[in-house]
Amino acid sequence: MNHGSFGQQSMQQERIDGAALASHQFRYYDFVMAAFVAILLLSNIIGAAKLTYVDIAFWPQGWWPAPDGVFIYGAGILFFPLGYVIGDVLTEIYGFARARRVIWTGFAAMLFLAFMSWVVVGLPAFDGWSCLASGFDGDPGSLALTDPAGGPTGAICQQTYESVFGSTWRIVLASITAFWAGEFVNSYVMARMKIWTQGKALWTRTIGSTIVGQGVDSLIFYPVAFWGIWNTDAVLTVMVTNWGLKVLWEALLTPVTYWVVGKLKQAEGVDVYDADTDFTPFSTDV
Repeated sequence: MNHGSFGQQSMQQERIDGAALASHQFRYYDFVMAAFVAILLLSNIIGAAKLTYVDIAFWPQGWWPAPDGVFIYGAGILFFPLGYVIGDVLTEIYGFARARRVIWTGFAAMLFLAFMSWVVVGLPAFDGWSCLASGFDGDPGSLALTDPAGGPTGAICQQTYESVFGSTWRIVLASITAFWAGEFVNSYVMARMKIWTQGKALWTRTIGSTIVGQGVDSLIFYPVAFWGIWNTDAVLTVMVTNWGLKVLWEALLTPVTYWVVGKLKQAEGVDVYDADTDFTPFSTDV
C-alpha cells in the first residue's frame, strides 16, 4: 500500500489506510459534517411530526403491508435518508474514524435538541399567548394582529407548540438510540465492504450498508417508541414500510452519491481504506 506524499491540490487519488490520516487536513470535511448535522436536526424538527402517504395503484390488492395500496409514512423519511447518503460519503472519502467523529457530533446535537425542546416547551406560557390570540376560528385575542373578519389564520400557541416539539421520553430515547446504532452499523458495513470489494462497485456498498443500517434504525425506533401504544400489526407495518421506502430512496439517489464521491475524491486527492482501523464506536479519535 502506497504511503507516499499527498497534497490538497493533487488531482490523483492515492490509496491510503485511514490510520495514516490523523494529521492530514482535508478541504471539505467540515462542510460535509455541517451538512450531516443540519439534515439530521431538520429531519427531526420538521419532518418527524407529520404523517403522509403515497398511493401505489399497481400494488396487489390485499398484500401486506398496504392491503389497499396506500403506504403511510413519516414525512421525515424524505430527507432523513440524506443523512445516510452523507454518512456513506463520509466513510468512503474520509474513512470510518472521521465518520465516527461526525456521528458523535450528530448524537450530541440531537441530545441538545431534545434538552432544548424539553426546557422551552416546559416554560410557562404567557396568558395572552393562546390559540385564540393567533386568530384560530376567526376569534383573535389580545395578541392578534389580524382582522377577525379575515377568517381563520391558524394557531400558534402552547398547545400546537407542544404537538410539534413536545415529544415523549420514549420517542426521544428511540430516536437518539436508533440514530446512533443505525449510523454506526451503516458506516461499519460501508468501510468493511470497501475492503472486500477492493474499492469497486460503490453502489453495492451504499445500498448494502443502507439496508443493514436502516434496518437496525427501524428495528430500534418503532418498537421502542410505539410498542404498547400502537397495536403490533401497526408497529410492524409502519416499520417495514418506512424501512423499504428509505432503502428505495437511497437506491434512487445512487447517481447523486456517485457524483459527490467522485468530486470529493478528486478534490481531496486520497482514497481511504480502513484496513487497520479500530472500529470501536466509543471513541472520537481520528
